[in-house]
Amino acid sequence: MKGFIVNDTPEVRTQKIGASLLITIDRPKARNAVNAAVAAGLAAALDELEADPALRVGVLTGAEGTFSAGMDLKAALKGESPEIPGRGFGGLTQAEGTKPLIAAVEGWAMGGGFELALACDLIVAAEDAQFGLPEVKRGLIAAGGGVIRLPKRIPFHLAMEVLLLGEPLSGVEAGRLGIANRVVPAAEVTAIALQLAEQLAANAPLALAAVKKIVRAADGAPESEAFAAQTREMTAVVASDDVREGMAAFAERRSPVWQGK
Repeated sequence: MKGFIVNDTPEVRTQKIGASLLITIDRPKARNAVNAAVAAGLAAALDELEADPALRVGVLTGAEGTFSAGMDLKAALKGESPEIPGRGFGGLTQAEGTKPLIAAVEGWAMGGGFELALACDLIVAAEDAQFGLPEVKRGLIAAGGGVIRLPKRIPFHLAMEVLLLGEPLSGVEAGRLGIANRVVPAAEVTAIALQLAEQLAANAPLALAAVKKIVRAADGAPESEAFAAQTREMTAVVASDDVREGMAAFAERRSPVWQGK
């Protein structure tokens, strides 16, 4: 896979591939479990994505065929925190980034690993991936967003089954339930995620950011508040140079050149 490696730390690697930033959790011997170093690395990677105007989309994956086994329990017992204040588990689950993020899931996405995927905007899953929230088996709850987000993504009783039994779902089941946008052979997961990222990157960055912000603002809010938030975002988008460029490109039958302003 061609690309420019930007950050290569022991725990989290980033690589520029076109307008996408491929973010890889790299602790395969620990099944890419999240410790303090991984959380810090993911937070830094997301900052990198946000700061670079040439980057439009992030793709999050794990090294050597495993997305993430979740919280590193051994590290937690030593007092390490897998959370970043204000950003949540792994520096991601409560972060409010403006750019789309795609989870490319192979192997295990268990506990906090599943919650990292749920925090992304799109999910590409391997057919044999395993999604699960087994925290109740350890005396815990899925407090990195699993308890909050999963019942909003799939039917209530199915979400409660996953949360209360702690048993995993396959990638195929995740696709059937609508958790995963694409379900593909494991060897194709990252490539398909990057293809989706390329498609997303062709769209106007301000519009993409506005969609994310409105969706967050509308979550659980009365319609009047949701529409008010939408009006604020739409006002800014309509006043942008990108809107004029989009219209001109349509009229001139060419691809738009977005400036993000």
